[in-house]
Amino acid sequence: MRHGVRLAVDPGNARIGVAASDPSGTLASPVETIPRGRGDVQRIATLVLEREAREIVVGYPASLSGGEGPAARSAREFANTLAALLHPVPVRLVDERLTTVTAQSQLLSGASFSGRGARSGRARRSVIDQAAATVLLQSALDQERSTGQPPGEIVRSSQGE
Repeated sequence: MRHGVRLAVDPGNARIGVAASDPSGTLASPVETIPRGRGDVQRIATLVLEREAREIVVGYPASLSGGEGPAARSAREFANTLAALLHPVPVRLVDERLTTVTAQSQLLSGASFSGRGARSGRARRSVIDQAAATVLLQSALDQERSTGQPPGEIVRSSQGE
C-alpha cells in the first residue's frame, strides 16, 4: 500500500466536490465544494500544495455499459487540464458510477443537515458533492488495498510524462 495524501475531485457541471485521504492513504474525508468556473483548477492546485498530495483521483462517470458519454468526456478533459497544471503529481481517472447516489443515500440515512441554512437545496448539494468525492476516494483507497495496484487510469500530462 502506497502512503501519502490522495485528493479526490468529483467534477460536476456547477460544482466540484473535493475529499482527501489521511497521510497513510487509509481513510477519506470531505474537504470542500468548489464552484465550477474561473479559478477552480487553481483552487485544486492550492489544495494539492497545502495537503502535500501525492496523487489526484478524478471521478470518471462511465456509462453503465462502460462507454464514454458527454459527462465522461468532460471529466476526461478536466483531468487532462489538471494533469498539465499539476505535473509531476499524477492524476488518475477512477470510475465513479453511482457515487453520488451512494453519497445521497448515506447522508439521508445517517447524517443530518442541521445548522443554519443547511436545509437549503444549495447547502445540501454542496454537502452531497463533498460526500460523493469522499465515497469515490474511499472506494479507490479500498480497491488499491485489496488489489495492491493503484486504481483507475493514469492521465498523461501534455508535458511528456
